[in-house]
Amino acid sequence: MWLILLEALIALAVLVAIVWWTMFSGRRRGELVPPPAEPERPAAPPPQGGQPPAPPPSSASSPD
Repeated sequence: MWLILLEALIALAVLVAIVWWTMFSGRRRGELVPPPAEPERPAAPPPQGGQPPAPPPSSASSPD
């Protein structure tokens, strides 16, 4: 029974080590600082008349 518990503890330690290595290895101070936020651009004004804009005309000719 103690052998199963020992094996489970070793597996847990290996899992924690892999997660730590994946997340924090190579970083100087742990978590990265988020990049500064970019200024927001104003949204485009809605089209007049409340109707969506018409799609551009197709340049392909239809088969006859």
